[in-house]
Amino acid sequence: MDGEESLFAQILDAAPDATVCVDRAGLIVFVNAQALRLFGYRREELLSRPIEVLVPDDVVTPHLRLREKYFAAVTHRAMGTGDPLYAKRHDGSVFPAEISLSGLQTGAGLLVSAAVRDITDRLRAAEERARLREEAERAELQNQLQRTQRIESLGQLAGGIAHDFNNLIAVISNYAEFIADTAADHLPASDDEPHDERHTWIAEIHRDGQQIQRAAQRGAALTRQLLAFARQDVTRPRVIELGDVVHQVEDMLRRSLGEHILLTTRCAADCGPVLFDPGQMEQVLVNLAVNARDAMPGGGVLTIDTARVLVDADYLASGPAIAAGEYSRVRVSDTGTGMPREVIDRVFEPFFTTKAPGEGTGLGLAMVYGLVTAAGGSVGITSEPGMGTTITIMLPVTDRDSAPAAPATGPQHDVRGQGQTILLVEDEPALRQVCRRLLSGNGYHVLVPEDSTAAAELARCRGTGIDLVLTDVIMPRLLGTDLAAQVTAAHPNIRVLFMSGYATPVLAAQGTLAPGVNLLEKPFTSGELLAAVHDALHEAR
Repeated sequence: MDGEESLFAQILDAAPDATVCVDRAGLIVFVNAQALRLFGYRREELLSRPIEVLVPDDVVTPHLRLREKYFAAVTHRAMGTGDPLYAKRHDGSVFPAEISLSGLQTGAGLLVSAAVRDITDRLRAAEERARLREEAERAELQNQLQRTQRIESLGQLAGGIAHDFNNLIAVISNYAEFIADTAADHLPASDDEPHDERHTWIAEIHRDGQQIQRAAQRGAALTRQLLAFARQDVTRPRVIELGDVVHQVEDMLRRSLGEHILLTTRCAADCGPVLFDPGQMEQVLVNLAVNARDAMPGGGVLTIDTARVLVDADYLASGPAIAAGEYSRVRVSDTGTGMPREVIDRVFEPFFTTKAPGEGTGLGLAMVYGLVTAAGGSVGITSEPGMGTTITIMLPVTDRDSAPAAPATGPQHDVRGQGQTILLVEDEPALRQVCRRLLSGNGYHVLVPEDSTAAAELARCRGTGIDLVLTDVIMPRLLGTDLAAQVTAAHPNIRVLFMSGYATPVLAAQGTLAPGVNLLEKPFTSGELLAAVHDALHEAR
C-alpha cells in the first residue's frame, strides 16, 4: 500500500460510520475500524469474504439478485437504500441499519462503498416519541370524553332543575301579576285625585308586585339558558344564512358594545344555508359578543366572520374531530385578556364563570354549546392569556329549501273565551290554581281533575262536552302525551294544548317541535296563556 492509499485508509478508519467496500464479485476488499467494531469481526475475517456474510440469512437470496443493480446505480451517483435495512453481526444478532452506497473507481475496477450506521437507538427514540405522542393523544381524547360526559351529566341535571323552576316561576310571576293588577284597580284614576295613607300603601303593593314580576322574568331567562345548554329547549329551526343573521344583529351589537369596542364583520357570500332557529342564533351571537366585550374592559376589536368550510382528511389532520362534509362557519374573535388552559377546559359548563359575583351567571357559553351541538354542529375555542379569544362555530350546510317567510302579525285579537269548556290537567297544585283562576276569569268553563288518571276518566265520561285539553307533559301516572292520545282517539274534535318547561324529551325530535303540536312553554304570563288557548281553539283543522 503506497502512501496515498495508506492515508486514505487512515481517514476511513477515523470515520464515524462503518465503511465496507465490495468489488463486482461481491467480495469485501476493504473495511474500516468502525466496521470491525460494529460487526464484531477481525479484519482478516472479513477481507475476501462475500458481502452476504453481513446480511441477515432471510434476505441473502434477494441481496444476491440486487447486488448488480447497486453497481449500475452507483456508476452515476451516490444512493441511499431508502427504508431502514438490517445487517448481521459476527455473533448472528441483527440490527437495523441506514446504508448509503457510493461508487469508487480504482485501478482494480469499480468498487461499491457502503457506509453503514446502526440506527437502533434512533428507532427506539422514534418509537418512544410515537408512544408518548399516542399516550398524549389518548389522554387528550380521554379528557375530552370526560369533559363531554361531565357536560352531558350537568345538562341532564340542569334540565330537571329547569322543569321545577319553570313551574315555580310561573306561579310566582302570575301571583305577582294578580297582586299588581288588584292594587292597580284601587289606585286613584289620576294624579289629581286626593292621595291618603291607604293609597300610598296600595301604590307600594303595586310596585312590589311589579318588582316580583321583573325578578321572575330574570329567573325565566336563566331557566331558558339552562334548557338551551341541556339541549332540552324546544326549537323552531328554519333554513337561514349565517351572514344574514350577523347583519341583522350588527346594529344592535354596535349600540350595546360601547364606543370603546370596534366591531368588524366579514360575511362570505357563499357561506351556505344551515338549519337553525334564527332567534336562537341571534342569542348565540349576542352572548358571544357580550362575553368578548367583558374581556376587553379597556377597549379592543371584536371580529365576526363567516365562511364555508370543507371538512376533509386534510382539515381533520390539523383540526378538531368533526364529521366530514360541508359546513358554514362563524367565528367571533376578540383582542381581550384571553384565558388559561384550566379556564378553557371549563368555559362551557353551566354556572362556571371567572367574573365577580353578580356580574355573570356562567350560562352564556353553556347556552351556546347546547344550542349548537343540538343542531348537529360543534363549538371550538382557542385562547391565550393576553392574546384574545376566538370562538368557532361549525354548522352543517343543509340541502333543504328555504321556507316562505311568516306572514306579518295582524292586530291583537280578543283572547277572552266564550264559555268553552277546558279540561285542565296540571300536577303542580299552585300552578293548577293559577291556570284555573286565569281561565275562569276570562270566559272559560274549567274542569280541574286531581291528576292525569282522573282527567282520563273525566274525558271518557264527558268527552263530547270538552273543547280543549290543556295538559302538562311530564306528570306522574300518565304522561300528558298519553292522556292526549287517549282523549283524541275517542273524541277527534277535542283540541289539545300542551304546557311544559321540559317538553323536548316527549314532544320533539332533535329538539324541534313535532308537527301539529301546540305547546305553551313555561313559565308563561296570563297573556301568553290566553293567547295560546285562543289559538289552539281556533286553529284550522
